[in-house]
Amino acid sequence: MNTTIAYFDENAERCFADAFTITERSNQDRFLAELPAGGSILDLGCGSGRDTAYFREKGFRVTPTDGSARMCTLASDYLGTPVRVQEFNELTDESLYDGIFASASIMHLEYDRLTELMPKIARALKPGGVLYVSFKYGDQDGYLGKRYYTYMTEERFEALVAPVHELEIQQTGTFGNEHPGQPDFRWLWALLRKRG
Repeated sequence: MNTTIAYFDENAERCFADAFTITERSNQDRFLAELPAGGSILDLGCGSGRDTAYFREKGFRVTPTDGSARMCTLASDYLGTPVRVQEFNELTDESLYDGIFASASIMHLEYDRLTELMPKIARALKPGGVLYVSFKYGDQDGYLGKRYYTYMTEERFEALVAPVHELEIQQTGTFGNEHPGQPDFRWLWALLRKRG
């Protein structure tokens, strides 16, 4: 059983505070640059709501969701608007979003559940819509404490996306850990676009 949501429920206050130690915004800006002004965004696994707030400051319409009820409560208080409690694979929206932002979030699903999620993400995007994702870099999946991680390399991510013909990988890259004081490790990021 994946215990990641339980971890975030139990450690919500610390995770919420930790999110605000990250001040880098280059990944968010890279994503926003691909969207129409004032477009609609799904913040999929919004955690603290930090990125939702940033996107709203930039004039975008944002729907924040997260699987942890406790994190949703804290994010709702911070944002001043409700945050929907929703696990990733409960996504049923169709053609609603110009962009979906999944930063360090869907990596907590097992690989076989990611293969189920990617077509749902494609359906939720409008034609021409953009998906941003990031994963810890590598190919050894498993638990760190109570949190599960699926790691990605460029090749592994290409294999994940290949069956979802609606999505086309536009860019990929890597960056280092953004949390001050934590050991350095690499992340894989990717921007994808829905065909049409």
